[in-house]
Amino acid sequence: MKCNKLVDVGRRQFLRGGAISAVGAAAAATFAAPGQANAQALARVEYPANRLANVADLKPNEPLDIAYPDADSPGVLIKLGTPVPGGVGPDGDIVAYSVLCPHKGWTLSYNAGDKTLNCPGHFSRFDCEAGGQQTWGHATQNLPQFKLQVTDAGDIIADGVDELIYGRLSNVLTA
Repeated sequence: MKCNKLVDVGRRQFLRGGAISAVGAAAAATFAAPGQANAQALARVEYPANRLANVADLKPNEPLDIAYPDADSPGVLIKLGTPVPGGVGPDGDIVAYSVLCPHKGWTLSYNAGDKTLNCPGHFSRFDCEAGGQQTWGHATQNLPQFKLQVTDAGDIIADGVDELIYGRLSNVLTA
């Protein structure tokens, strides 16, 4: 039995359709809504602003324990000593990360020697100088980095995060 609803698409028609689809996808990316210019901006979630510390509280390459966006989310604030992408403060070297491994939620520890956060469970490693990028291990996403700003008085304020924090089904705080 033959199906009369099949369409015989030639090679040229197939390639033309693929080219039109590619042009459409490129146009959609080019004309994205304002503020959605790149994938990182799309992943960033705004949270209520919270004071974490003051620049004067930090010593180079010594992590300071924090909690953000709430008490159930441990994190670390670090003055790395050299400017880094996403770093804030007078030297552009202050960053903050969740210390819950995105793989299984183990608490990470800071290694001052290579400026990484390391998981004792399955040995994932995250580079603090590269935005929390995973460099080794079982984790399948980078470490959530907190969006920071520094006031004129030197207070370090967090007001967002760029990845899903381990153990949360969404990045929405409940009242």
